[in-house]
Amino acid sequence: MFITIMTTILSCNDDLSFSPKGVVSLETLDTPEEADQMVIAAYAALGNDFGGTKPTSSMWLYSSVRSDDAYKGGGSVTDGGGGQLNAFEQYNLVLPSMARINDAWVLIYQGVARTNNALRIISQFSIDEYPKKNERIAEMKFVRAHWWFLLKVLFKYPVLADETISDDDLKLTGNRIYTNNEGWDLIANDLQFAIDNLPTNQNEIGRPNKISASAYKAKVRLYQAYEQNEQNAIINISPEKLNEVVALCNDVINSGKYSLSNDFSENFILETENGPESVWAIQFSQDDGTEQGRLNMANSHSYSLAPGYGCCGWHQPSQTMVNAFKTDIDGLPLFNTYNDIEMKDPIDFQTNGVDPRLDHTIGIPTHPYKYDPSFIYQSNWARTPTIYGPYSGMKEMLLPNDPGLVKVGPFFGTSKSADIIRYADVLLMKAEALIELGRHVEALPLINEIRVRAANSTGKLKNTDGSPISNYRIEPYNIAGWTQDFARKAMQWERRLEFATESPRFFDLVRWGIAGETLNPYLEIEKTRHSYLQNAQFTEGKDEYFPIPQAQIDLTEGLYQQNVGW
Repeated sequence: MFITIMTTILSCNDDLSFSPKGVVSLETLDTPEEADQMVIAAYAALGNDFGGTKPTSSMWLYSSVRSDDAYKGGGSVTDGGGGQLNAFEQYNLVLPSMARINDAWVLIYQGVARTNNALRIISQFSIDEYPKKNERIAEMKFVRAHWWFLLKVLFKYPVLADETISDDDLKLTGNRIYTNNEGWDLIANDLQFAIDNLPTNQNEIGRPNKISASAYKAKVRLYQAYEQNEQNAIINISPEKLNEVVALCNDVINSGKYSLSNDFSENFILETENGPESVWAIQFSQDDGTEQGRLNMANSHSYSLAPGYGCCGWHQPSQTMVNAFKTDIDGLPLFNTYNDIEMKDPIDFQTNGVDPRLDHTIGIPTHPYKYDPSFIYQSNWARTPTIYGPYSGMKEMLLPNDPGLVKVGPFFGTSKSADIIRYADVLLMKAEALIELGRHVEALPLINEIRVRAANSTGKLKNTDGSPISNYRIEPYNIAGWTQDFARKAMQWERRLEFATESPRFFDLVRWGIAGETLNPYLEIEKTRHSYLQNAQFTEGKDEYFPIPQAQIDLTEGLYQQNVGW
């Protein structure tokens, strides 16, 4: 990808939130202090999202909306890029020429370029000159691995060029010099270097450590374990990679550094950010000497029309997502029948049993919003309920009076950190690997640990009179009937509820090879609820990945090869 990067020199503080001070060329950077500033510049790129359209700290537009979690939302079907964002939700309307796809490609490669530039500068110093050399290299390789991971799940065959590739050679580097499997190996290699060279503890919040690198490598190996053919179908699941996932997750679990938060809510409020469950998070700030602070703008357009908000209603949870939180008389999910009858009227949340995570995730009419019993969500707070329904997202939202919420024009930013890997993800990755290895009995306590935490997370889910908001009914699974097939379904459902609207859903479906068989039935039901989806269709062997942007193929005069189906 050919882009010109202007390297900003940034001042450093403990939470990696910084203010640009000037622009220089790489040739003028010749001290270890300036190398450190280049590292900070690379970290800064992680927070460059705006409205979810620039995938850095959040992938809600690229995964949540492309799954059965959520609708695009907004003021109309065409709101957002002249209808391009709507195309993501419809699948069959996506075109390689769309500017929004190219924008995502370019933004991620800007982040890659910053890490590669930092690595080039660092490499010129000896350890004696720059004692932190290997540690800083490890940090940059970790951050680059994060960018490369995003490229892989979005495009399958991106250009994976490291710091050793010159600008001249980059012009001759295609996107198919590595196989799909080799691409995953490159990312894993960067993370292994991070594991080998990072400390177990970091004094500065936001820098990855040895354990967070192990967690991220486990994530990479889990994706790699599901081997795809050129039509994106799963043809094999690698026991070798699955065993590595188990070992890496064990490294995280046995380190004792991380644990589930006592209450699910603690992952989504400012007061308890960077808590025990946060394995790695991107940091944000305000009141840091800049005009508005280094704010998280990924959800800037996702607030409702509630008093104190006012814009813009994007990323609205789907009715199917609401229904998925139903539980049966035994407190277990209704895998096959949950979506037969809508759960939308106030009485429905009392006559049905529900998983408590529902009221941590979704703003529902007549329910208190974001743990404030006096702030009752109203159906007219939705911007376009006749198109996208009455619901609102909640996990990444802050209350209007929260000190971490900052109004930026008509939009909203927050200073709360954005978790990329939570400890719950580590437990479920290990459970998934164990299940596919035929060791599903060992996965049972891992899944139940998360369900028990959910059951114990009702303290903030109260009305003003102290009564529970909904009829909470959730229980752990028992060993009876815990076959491999049932365990797989339970694990997949647990990921759906635990990370609802947090972005992994679409990528999970693609990894498991069930995107088409899940999303087309979802669309058939949603078409009866939302007319704008009438022609939506997911095409297997094509829609699992975005096309390589046509602008990049044109720029390289055909050097880049288009993805299958496009």
